[in-house]
Amino acid sequence: MTTTDPALWSATELVRAYRRRLLSPIEVARACLARIRRLDPLVGAFALVDEEGALAAARAAEARWLRGEPAGPVDGAPATIKDLTLMRGFVTRRGSRTTEGEAPDAVDAPVVARLREAGAVLLGKTTTPEFGWKGVTDNPLGQIARNPWDTARTAGGSSGGAAVAAALGLGALHQGSDGGGSIRIPAGFTGIVGFKPTFGRVPHWPASPFGTVSHSGPMTRTVSDAALMLNVLARPDRRDWSALPSEVRDWRIGLEDGIRGLNILASLDLGHVPVDPEVATAFANALEVLRDLGARVIERDPGIGDGRSIFERWWFAAAAFLVSRIPEERHGMLDPGLVEIAALGARTSAFELQRLQLERAAYAERIEAVFAEADLLVTPTLPIAAFETGLEVPAGGPYRRWTEWTPFTWPFNLGQQPALSVPCGFTREGLPVGLQIVGPKYADALVIRAGRAFESACPQPMAGEPRTRPS
Repeated sequence: MTTTDPALWSATELVRAYRRRLLSPIEVARACLARIRRLDPLVGAFALVDEEGALAAARAAEARWLRGEPAGPVDGAPATIKDLTLMRGFVTRRGSRTTEGEAPDAVDAPVVARLREAGAVLLGKTTTPEFGWKGVTDNPLGQIARNPWDTARTAGGSSGGAAVAAALGLGALHQGSDGGGSIRIPAGFTGIVGFKPTFGRVPHWPASPFGTVSHSGPMTRTVSDAALMLNVLARPDRRDWSALPSEVRDWRIGLEDGIRGLNILASLDLGHVPVDPEVATAFANALEVLRDLGARVIERDPGIGDGRSIFERWWFAAAAFLVSRIPEERHGMLDPGLVEIAALGARTSAFELQRLQLERAAYAERIEAVFAEADLLVTPTLPIAAFETGLEVPAGGPYRRWTEWTPFTWPFNLGQQPALSVPCGFTREGLPVGLQIVGPKYADALVIRAGRAFESACPQPMAGEPRTRPS
């Protein structure tokens, strides 16, 4: 523990302190809520804050710890839920004016139910772009998630609010969803840990309009906390027909075993991606750390090719379906960018969708073939650092859509592999750079073990406080 402010402690540290009766969940909840009141107006992490509910949950957690009967491994740990995810008693606004007037959720989504059962203290819901459609977090409700390292820059998306909350100690455990990088993009931009497990590892319900590219997972300040949170999120829920068989295990076991002897394939550019020189330098330094840890690192193009056309056609067609479910008289309320991609997706025929399924399968097979000769694949999380808020793409650059500056994330949604972003350095302007670690399907434990080894050998500072540019 490097601070006396319990809001900045990891969930692992908090639970240890509760067990030894050195700290109360009520103290922690109050500390987090105080930081939210002070900092959130500067950064826009929260769509809503439930102070009353959080304090009630903290009081219940304190009583359980005093009896020596914690409800689960995260009892009393402060947590947040992304505002695309059902949370009983609140309207899931999804960053959209079109959801105005909807009834509060009557049930919790699986991840929320599991966190409640395990005693987590839910602080509120974090901001998202409208329906999670893009890689930055601003929406028609006027919510903007600002990067804590420079509040004039984006935090990324679509789990941007969760990333900001993690970076600033506005809770210890944060649920994100990831359909094309939405956990890893903001993790990379804000310097936190974001883990997209293998598809089906974390039960997901209701089904996403974006289909079988959409995953749910933890966003935290440490890999250890991500593993701890996964212990809860990965518990079974019968509502998800596509979930993997329940695997009763503690994902922290083996976390400290290191990566000595592993074969790691490293690619700066996947054979086709232009990468900012400062990102390239941070990535090269990260590879040296992996070598020092005893891994055999081979640098070359993994040969998976560029699947952007596949992903965009998938994403845009799903957007068209999503928009079609909204009453036509409300279409004028939507983010214009979402309307644009939906119009493109609406041109896709049923025949083309079926062909697209086969193209995706062939692309996913190429990704999985990489792991016939390598235990892990590492890339930069993103080829660029965070850019100005309010933009889908950096101003003056070559990009037209968010899918073009996220070429390292969405391939592993198409392939459904586990992928983790861990901070690995900074640009000269003080903006974080992320290292992405990818494993074959179902090798979640290996991916987080490698992330923990890197994090231990190359720790990075958290933001702590928002930074604004000098006027």
